[in-house]
Amino acid sequence: MAAVDSQTQKSFTYSHFTQKRASRSLRCSPFNLSLFQKMLAGRIAMSEIAGSNGVKNNYTKRPLSELAADNALVWLIEVGLLRREVDGQGITDSFRLTPLGRQMVESASSEAWSVPTFGDRLKNAFTRIFRLPF
Repeated sequence: MAAVDSQTQKSFTYSHFTQKRASRSLRCSPFNLSLFQKMLAGRIAMSEIAGSNGVKNNYTKRPLSELAADNALVWLIEVGLLRREVDGQGITDSFRLTPLGRQMVESASSEAWSVPTFGDRLKNAFTRIFRLPF
């Protein structure tokens, strides 16, 4: 298997709309930037995110049930920021960043992780509830 040089690798370009939606989804999520920064290095298991572990690891703003954490993570998968980790036997309970997620987290690392406005939360909820099923 050939080694990949990350310095020469081309990055994907995403539309302004896609980047704006992704940024809004990240900021409106119940997760802290530290979770996504940790995902830059590798995968994170659900057991590290859900419950009191999420707060202890500074991954969540408040304790989340496994179902609530999974629902929020699945929304970020649908937006295109995350993907489920896969091993030789199938899908696991771990998550990784996609190329779009990497770009968003790297750009958010240099700026302040802003608090979403009421309008941001409303747009995110509207998009999430009334999304097309494909």
